[in-house]
Amino acid sequence: MNNSPRRRFNNKRRIRQSRRLENLTDLAERVSYAGNPAHKSNPGDFGLTPPADPRDDKTLCDAAGIFSRSTAMRLLKAGIERDLISEQTRGAFPQNVWAVDENGYPLEAQLENRTQGAYHGYPLALNDPFRDQVLAFWSSDEHAL
Repeated sequence: MNNSPRRRFNNKRRIRQSRRLENLTDLAERVSYAGNPAHKSNPGDFGLTPPADPRDDKTLCDAAGIFSRSTAMRLLKAGIERDLISEQTRGAFPQNVWAVDENGYPLEAQLENRTQGAYHGYPLALNDPFRDQVLAFWSSDEHAL
């Protein structure tokens, strides 16, 4: 596996600034977590086919210790409930949702099915400059759960 750091990141990602009036708890209840084998060495209980097929240029959920769908789903919902979602939407769902796990590891979820609200997620790379924005937003008192 190629362990060289990723050099290019999506610089169009934006945490939404305008706070809309929709019920974030309702949105969190409508999403699901599908997972993606490109971000897993260990398939855990994600039921992925192939079970795990990590790519050299992808960050792995394994590095953040996420091996269960319930953990991934909990983090996805927590990111939505803290309004840590992207300006960009696809239908009724934000394109991206961000969260930080119990160990302080920032994660990004990306919408993969706009009809079902299904996401897959991955840790943000150590050299991704967007990490700092996610960590700052997550730790601000204004957005704490």
